[in-house]
Amino acid sequence: MTSTLETAERDGGVALTLSGRLDSAGVGPIWRRATGAAAKAGDRKLAVELEKVTVCDTAGAALLLAIEAAHRGPTRFEGAHEAVRSLLENVRQAVGHEAKQATARGQQADAPNVLRDALRATGNGIAYLGEAAVAFVSLPARAKMFRLRDLLRYMDQAGFSALPLTVLLGFLIGLILAFQSLVPMRRFGADLYVANLVSIALLRELGPLLAAVVLSGRTGSAFAAEIGTMKVNEEIDALVTMGLDPMTMLVLPRMAAAMLVMPGLAIVMDLAGLGGMSIVMMSFGFPFITIANQVQYASTTGDLFGGLFKSVWFGAAIAAVACRAGLATGMGPRAVGLSATAAVVGGIVITIVIDGMFAVLFNQAGM
Repeated sequence: MTSTLETAERDGGVALTLSGRLDSAGVGPIWRRATGAAAKAGDRKLAVELEKVTVCDTAGAALLLAIEAAHRGPTRFEGAHEAVRSLLENVRQAVGHEAKQATARGQQADAPNVLRDALRATGNGIAYLGEAAVAFVSLPARAKMFRLRDLLRYMDQAGFSALPLTVLLGFLIGLILAFQSLVPMRRFGADLYVANLVSIALLRELGPLLAAVVLSGRTGSAFAAEIGTMKVNEEIDALVTMGLDPMTMLVLPRMAAAMLVMPGLAIVMDLAGLGGMSIVMMSFGFPFITIANQVQYASTTGDLFGGLFKSVWFGAAIAAVACRAGLATGMGPRAVGLSATAAVVGGIVITIVIDGMFAVLFNQAGM
């Protein structure tokens, strides 16, 4: 016998009479009708007659709770057997307990222990740097794991393939800086010194910093996505099972490639920026030889090599953060995307932090 549902008006309210088997097979055909009738009752009283129910399991109890939830007014369950009442009460308590746990978890997530999370992240970062240092020291003994072909491929991916974007960005930055500086400095007759301003800014700060942003956004995300995909596919676990070190095979080649290509990207960014600045100043009537002499007079080799020295550290930090994000990839369809996002954000943040540290050190050194 399957379940049946009868609806009737009684004493200014609505009565729902359920009969038969309220189990997983019986509640399906009447679920939508029962909850719909309860919702239509509105603020009127709702009585649910259960005297003719022969079997009731958790599916039936879930239907009764759904009827109660759909009705906005008071609901009475009448004629239920002792077993049905006991089951309904147990399911109601279980649902309420789960809701309380979900609320508690939400409150805990809304108010995290910032210090605890910061300490945990710091500890994980220190452990990761320690693993990278051990892998570097052990590199002579694991030379076969460090494949030159991978290093060259990563250098091409991070360096040569990024040249068009680097040239375009550097040219536009130099052009914009020159335009924005010429107008106010011309009021004081100092428009010639725009070459000084742009060249020093590019060689010391903007060239290496913007090259790092390009590396982080273009290559760091790719590093994190590649390693994250390997983590999701359990390929890294397979490497460990075969006795291969993921730090030596996956992290060190990427860090070395980033450190090697970053000075080149910084130089390209500097030259493109100076080219954009030169075009703007030439359009305002300054001959190229005058602009070149002014740049040579204002900037020094110390500015150039200082920026290149910083760019090497930028590359190492960006690659390390990207590989760490890839190795920390979780499970699920969104995990790789989250790792790539974390790599880009972390790479840009760590680059700015390192740049600030170098600014303080160079200032203390009088550079």
